[in-house]
Amino acid sequence: MTTSARPAPKNGEESLKAFHEEGEVDATPDLRLLASLSPYVRPDAALLTLAMGALLAIAALSLARPVLMRALFDGVGRDATATSAALLVAVTLGEQLLAFAQTLAIQTVGARAMHRLRTRVFSFLHTRSLSFFDNQPVGRLVTRVTNDVDSIGEMFASGAVNAAGDLVKLLGIVTMMLLLDWRLALIAFAALPLVGLLVELVRRRARVAFRQIRDKTARLNTLLAEQVSGMAVVQAYTREAGAAREFDDQNRAYRDANMRAIALDAALDATVEMASSVCVAAVLWYAGARGLGGGLTFGTLVAFIAYIEQFFGPIRDLSARYTQIQSSLTGAERVTMLLANDDSDTPPPRAHTTRGDAALALELDGVSFQYKEGAPVLHDVSIRVRRGERVALVGATGSGKSTIAALVLRLYQATSGVVRVDGDDVTALEREVLRRRFSVVPQDVFLFPGTIADNIAAGERCDRERVRTALRTVGALEAFERREGGLDARVDERGSNFSAGERQLIAFARALYRDAGVLVLDEATASVDSVTEARLTAAMEALLVGRTALVIAHRLSTVRAADRIVVLDHGRVIEEGSHDELVRRGGAYARLAALSLGTT
Repeated sequence: MTTSARPAPKNGEESLKAFHEEGEVDATPDLRLLASLSPYVRPDAALLTLAMGALLAIAALSLARPVLMRALFDGVGRDATATSAALLVAVTLGEQLLAFAQTLAIQTVGARAMHRLRTRVFSFLHTRSLSFFDNQPVGRLVTRVTNDVDSIGEMFASGAVNAAGDLVKLLGIVTMMLLLDWRLALIAFAALPLVGLLVELVRRRARVAFRQIRDKTARLNTLLAEQVSGMAVVQAYTREAGAAREFDDQNRAYRDANMRAIALDAALDATVEMASSVCVAAVLWYAGARGLGGGLTFGTLVAFIAYIEQFFGPIRDLSARYTQIQSSLTGAERVTMLLANDDSDTPPPRAHTTRGDAALALELDGVSFQYKEGAPVLHDVSIRVRRGERVALVGATGSGKSTIAALVLRLYQATSGVVRVDGDDVTALEREVLRRRFSVVPQDVFLFPGTIADNIAAGERCDRERVRTALRTVGALEAFERREGGLDARVDERGSNFSAGERQLIAFARALYRDAGVLVLDEATASVDSVTEARLTAAMEALLVGRTALVIAHRLSTVRAADRIVVLDHGRVIEEGSHDELVRRGGAYARLAALSLGTT
């Protein structure tokens, strides 16, 4: 449905700032963000517990390997050596088998959790009001459902959740190193302050870097969605070069943001590698200077170096996982911000409302409305439509006609005054209950990919006989059955393989299939030629039989048969009556009628 006097969409940089700019995203603490993901993980708590238990077992087995290596090198006799070697093989094999099972389990938990989160975000978007979508670029919303949720899923896929196991392993390694030789342990730990300092520096900058990546990704998606949707205009006005420059600017910004994050990751990884090498060299130097003996055996030295490698392994993993966690938490930050939006499509029904006249199908009682503060669209509008009555709304573009239809459906909520349907205040009704009372035929018909029959059923269970009856009533059954595939003919994206008239006929049949008591026609024949209009007018007459109708139109031929015509001007009702009455008055409608007749 189009909405007259609706604010024009923002363009360029201004529109891109409409949703979660870098500075507008709260610096939510990491633990709180992780806690916000718990509802999506909780159904698989048992599998997650098993995965974490396997992680502890893997840590224990990895700690046992250097001890067995020590026994292997320091063992006396062939039997002792063979036993140590066999145990080492068994421990290594067990560790790898557990690692496989643990990785499979944790990624299964992550895949299921992200499926739930993505479903939640998608369903959440369906509950937002149209005013929410007026201010949000489509590309940004797509980014929330795809890229941002995927980045959270990477926390599971990359093993970042295993960071807890790394910490446990680190504690175990420190304990074993101190037990083996506390002097060598102190030398090995000398490089830790440098690593700790770098991790802290990265921690402060990583979230900012990944937040910038998410922002640039959203901008890139927004620009791409706009360019693809407007490709006909781009090509007609030869804007290819300008569009390419805009895309290159956004693409370059996205690349630069990624490069900053890569530099941080590379610096951290290089420092950890350097610290590991320095520690091994220092331990070997000390062992050489000290010499073997005095409790320092060759097996102990081998085990100690193995522990150093294991010690920096988790640190290296933690550094890589830390950057991934920061990326994931940035995605969680944005998804959490989206889900915190309270601009609901329909707030909870109000308990205390005034009951109107049940004989009226529709009633607007002193309704005023504004899309944005300080720019009123409707001013104290009062309209009453009796059951079975056909009422037309006419007026210049921007006079508020489609806005009235949107308020009746509660796609927007009146700023003041009361809107009633069948005597019920629309704010007292559940969304589904209210909208089931309406069939809507918009000016710009939206068809979903699928079949003709599915589009006519519009999400309800497809009863093919009802579909055929609806098409027959609007006089289009034979035309659609002649198409290849008949009612199962494929519908491309947005119905691009159908003409405007065919899409409109499908919309009429869709309204009949819904079979609601009130019909809203919003410029239903505005975008078709005269021949198609005549065909659609006949279909519309069949659609209107026995129904209350609110008809929005510019063309005189569409509204002159209405029982009553309401003339709007700048959001105010200035005239009301039948076609003949209004023509005799010689007012605004008479001038519109004269202008229409003069141009036909």
